[in-house]
Order: sequence, then C-alpha cells, then structure tokens
Amino acid sequence: MVVKVYGPLYASPKRVLVCLVEKEVDFETVPIDLLKGEHKHPDFLKLQPFGSVPLIQDGDYTLYESRAIIRYCAEKYKSQGTNLLGNTIEERGLVEQWLEVEAQNFHPPINNLVLHILFASVLGFPSDPMIIQESQEKLGKVLDIYEERLSKSKYLAGDFFSLADLSHLPFTHYLVANMGKEYMIRDRKHVSAWWDDISNRPSWKRVLQFGAPF
Repeated sequence: MVVKVYGPLYASPKRVLVCLVEKEVDFETVPIDLLKGEHKHPDFLKLQPFGSVPLIQDGDYTLYESRAIIRYCAEKYKSQGTNLLGNTIEERGLVEQWLEVEAQNFHPPINNLVLHILFASVLGFPSDPMIIQESQEKLGKVLDIYEERLSKSKYLAGDFFSLADLSHLPFTHYLVANMGKEYMIRDRKHVSAWWDDISNRPSWKRVLQFGAPF
C-alpha cells in the first residue's frame, strides 16, 4: 500500500515525508499550492475541513495534523525501518514529552520567525519587527534548555534518534538555511552537534530534494 501525502513542498508535510522515509514506507505526493488557495478548494476541504497540510491517505484511512501522522506511521510500521518510538515505555514517554516540547515551546516562536521573515511579503501582510524580536528571544530560551538536555544525551529523548528529533527538522532548516540565523544553533555547542547529526541523515537529504515553495 502506498501512502499519499498532500502538500510535499511545505515544512509540516516534510515532517511526515522524513518519517515515512525512515520507516521505509512507500509514498506518493499530491501537490497542494497554498499560495493559489488550493487548500481551500471544496474537494480538499472534504478531506481536511481546516484547510491545511499535510494530509495523508493510507488506503481507506485519512489523517491530518503532522505530529498525529508521524505518531501513527511510527506505530503502524514499527516493525520496519528506524525505531522512532524507543524500546521501553519509559523511552516512549520521553519521546512523547519532547514531541510536546517541540509543539508547544519550540514551534510557536520559530513559526512566527518563518512567517514574518520568509513569508510576510508573499502572503501579503507586513512583517512585524516586534514579533520577530520577541520570537527570537523566546526561541533562544528554548534552545538554552535544549543545550542543557543535549549535554547529557545524544538526542532529545535519549541516545537514540526518535520522532522527537525528527519533528524539529523542517523548521530548524528554515532557521539555518533561509533566515540567516544559523548562529542560534551554532552558538550552542551541543545543539549544533545534534543539528549536524540529524540534518545529515539520508532521509532528510532525500526530503530536501522535494524543494520549497519560495
């Protein structure tokens, strides 16, 4: 069975793609152009009523929200590819903990930076310097906590690569490659080593070949 992934050019769908590559799951992509409003088309809204990507179809099963999707894929296909959930309930707990940290603490400020630095002009709203400054300060505090954590373990949930690390790839890539803020990673020794490790995985390099919408 081939998993269909809608919206492959954008950051959150890339979270799903890299998970599928790690899990050695065959997939095909369905382009959705957000800039042309294709995510608001009635046919797409029947599948995703909130009109956002990613969305997957795995046979007759449809699922949206990227972190829900990667949890599903890691569990359903746990017998193949990279173990992204840990080997014990305690390890799984740490994976879930750091996935929540990524979603609740890391993502909001970095998403604001992406919107106001990269996409404001494309989406037709003015970039807000105050939001950029506040978001950068918040992200810096989060990365300081990461630095402390990564001084004690190779990856966020322990000494194994997991969904918790994988989930950081798309938006951190924007930070490093597109926004001129690589120093936020490089100024933190252990965060820098962690980023070099996870961003050089063959799975992520393959996903980057799908390009970006700008």
